[in-house]
Amino acid sequence: MKATGVTRKVDELGRIVIPKELRNTLGIKEKSPLEIFVEGEDIILQKYQPGGVCALTGEVSTHNIALANGKITLSPEGAELLLKEVEQYLVK
Repeated sequence: MKATGVTRKVDELGRIVIPKELRNTLGIKEKSPLEIFVEGEDIILQKYQPGGVCALTGEVSTHNIALANGKITLSPEGAELLLKEVEQYLVK
């Protein structure tokens, strides 16, 4: 994660303003959807990318793969879990 040196206060409605320069740099336009993640004490904002959530683990990653013509998305960990279950099913 890269520090920007920018700080913002939360207003009375719980909102923050992302500086225009930062929005332009990241390609965030007005009405662009953002996802909110929490990791420990950190709040992470990320541009929303539909369909990138692993169906088994819930992990969002650029390493996730879409299978079955985009009907299912799996992370590497999710793919391993699914493979183990399928192998167990086929052995029976």
